[in-house]
Amino acid sequence: MRALASEGVFHEEDGRRFALTPIGDCLRSDAEEPVGAWAAFVGRPYYWQAWGDLLHSIRTGESAFAHRHGIDPWGYRARNPEEAAIFDRAMADLARRASRSTLDAYDFGRHRTIVDVGGGRGELLVNLLKAHPAMQGVLFDLPHVVEAAGGELDAAGVGERCRTVAGSFFDEVPQGADAYVLRAVLHDWDDPEAVAILETCRRAMAADASLLVIERDIGPPNARPDAKFSDLNMLVAPGGRERSIAEYGALFVTAGFRLAESPAAGFGLHVIVGVPMPDGTR
Repeated sequence: MRALASEGVFHEEDGRRFALTPIGDCLRSDAEEPVGAWAAFVGRPYYWQAWGDLLHSIRTGESAFAHRHGIDPWGYRARNPEEAAIFDRAMADLARRASRSTLDAYDFGRHRTIVDVGGGRGELLVNLLKAHPAMQGVLFDLPHVVEAAGGELDAAGVGERCRTVAGSFFDEVPQGADAYVLRAVLHDWDDPEAVAILETCRRAMAADASLLVIERDIGPPNARPDAKFSDLNMLVAPGGRERSIAEYGALFVTAGFRLAESPAAGFGLHVIVGVPMPDGTR
């Protein structure tokens, strides 16, 4: 604790007593801008072991995680439920941290039904449904993820307006919504897989539906260290990458969308809005 106090995480007071600083307070589970669950996740031994093989990723462009463990992060966590639970809490904290600024950046209330594709435990969707009482939601993710999310939706008071659907976004996503959200999904994947996910969404969408991709902008040279280090993190673990808004626009065109707007949503994020292009116009 003395060492952490010297770095500003705690403050050492008289009598060898310690108090939280604003940095340390963010580690609380009930913090307004929580980072504790993320800190617990990135400190797990299996994750640090992957970072130990960073040089492999730099040399090959491949995931260091798969090189070290012989399996991708999703497969690893499916085999290790305790690690999956730690990861899910980290993702929920990140979503909760950015939800307010995301809701302020874009008028989600214009949509009647939203499918949160790869939405984890539904933290973003819960906030959307609470902010817009007339909205209906669909939480779509892998079976073990949505199985754990149902109780949380009920506890948040939105269970009657939100159903859960299990599946893979490489196969199909629920049809019939007028907006499809992909938050922190595409950056997990390289371009071919990202396009495949977008194409799955395109097949499910009506001509007047909207695609809402919530991701970081990699930023200009010599700036945005959070995005640049996140880009390394995506390379090391899932084998993905952070992108510029223009690069997301290029993915959109390949998958049959047109980039409409990209309002900033705080924490380096943007709501990157795509609208379906007519078939045959790519």
